[in-house]
Amino acid sequence: MIRNIIPETFALKQNYPNPFNPTTRIDYQLPFDSKVTLELYGITGERVATILNGELSAGYYTADVNASALNLASGVYIYRMNASNPSGQNFVQVKKLMLTK
Repeated sequence: MIRNIIPETFALKQNYPNPFNPTTRIDYQLPFDSKVTLELYGITGERVATILNGELSAGYYTADVNASALNLASGVYIYRMNASNPSGQNFVQVKKLMLTK
């Protein structure tokens, strides 16, 4: 019997591989149905891409980032996940990634 396992906590994992060229994966988990945004920022704080912006069900997810498609230059970037659910819980976490060409 296959069981649908739902995580107990919010989490944003470190991207893999890191450093990367041209693609990387970002794993994250949601314990509740949530409104999720996953954004990519340059080291100066300028938003360079929105990777995800939408409603997701509780569960485990992976976002693929393609630097070529986003026209990104080599360097250090910050990715930020913000998740909130109807009961008022809010989760924000930030991690760093590096693109090498």
